[in-house]
Amino acid sequence: MTKQARLILEDGTVFIGTSFGAEEESRGEVVFNTGITGYQEVLSDPSYCGQIVTMTYPMIGNYGVSRDDFESIRPFVHGFVVREHCEVPSNWRSEQTIASLLKEYNIPGIAEVDTRKLTRIIRQHGTLKGIITTSDEPVEALLEKLKAPLMEDQVARVSTKNLFPVPGRGPRIVLVDFGAKYGILRELTNRGCDVIVAPYNVTADEIRRIRPDGILLSNGPGDPKSVPEAIHMIQEILGEYPLFGICLGHQLFALACGADTEKLKFGHRGGNHPVKELSTGRTHITSQNHGYTVTADSVMNTDLEISHIALNDGTVEGLTHKKYAAFSVQYHPEAAPGPYDSNYLFDHFLEQVTTFVKGEKAHAATR
Repeated sequence: MTKQARLILEDGTVFIGTSFGAEEESRGEVVFNTGITGYQEVLSDPSYCGQIVTMTYPMIGNYGVSRDDFESIRPFVHGFVVREHCEVPSNWRSEQTIASLLKEYNIPGIAEVDTRKLTRIIRQHGTLKGIITTSDEPVEALLEKLKAPLMEDQVARVSTKNLFPVPGRGPRIVLVDFGAKYGILRELTNRGCDVIVAPYNVTADEIRRIRPDGILLSNGPGDPKSVPEAIHMIQEILGEYPLFGICLGHQLFALACGADTEKLKFGHRGGNHPVKELSTGRTHITSQNHGYTVTADSVMNTDLEISHIALNDGTVEGLTHKKYAAFSVQYHPEAAPGPYDSNYLFDHFLEQVTTFVKGEKAHAATR
């Protein structure tokens, strides 16, 4: 028999549906993702740590779950909300259902929810705290639980605890892991890079001892201002090596350079967000997952300039440094939600790295 589940929002709205996955109680920030496909990548994206994710596409789970489509070692969402949960997937690559995956990692899901209504509430009021439960506890008691603050240490939870290598014969890149997706690592290794993955709290001196050719700041969950040690590290090492920031890494790069960030009303989460590259006038279709943005006005008095903007709302989507080989984007160039528009950014980063390495060798030869 199917068990009843409830999703209660902090404003008192109650959604009643059916439980799938783990029969547990879980709190989180309720957000929505507009992707038609890619639910497994959403579930396993560390940037969703601490969040209950609503999928706006009506049927989820129809192609199952494959070993090869994970973006991290495990799912990190705190809950999953869908209109229709497909219990019997039909795909030759499928190895399990999303229900079994969620149950395996003790994550609750709720189906038969009016996800259009829920999405409209979030768009109108902004992201809200919510709780998924299969208990019959009174709504008033559950609302009391929602008054407690949500976690703020998501990056520490999802980041690697120790340095580890992913060997290659090409340039050595330190990938600072704030919740890095496998896609970023794949793009670097596909280009032959010798990658050293470092924890979020790696120091500038620890990076220098690795003797890298470049630094990549990864994506990750939560408020960038909750990772002050990373901001300090970037400030200390900026200009010493080529640097590329993605999503949270982009925001941390901006903060380290004196810009500011702010929370968006309901964030950007999906695979079809148009972004304009200002230098060429080209529009790229991008994959995005973030709740914070760099404040455009705060960039004015820094050594940064805006390189990309979102065409939906005009927010900052890319930055370049005026003095150093350092740049960043708010979206995910490693993701391929159909188009591969943004893949070139990894090549651009490695071109900067190659120029840096040649300059270092030339400087060494003159000493």
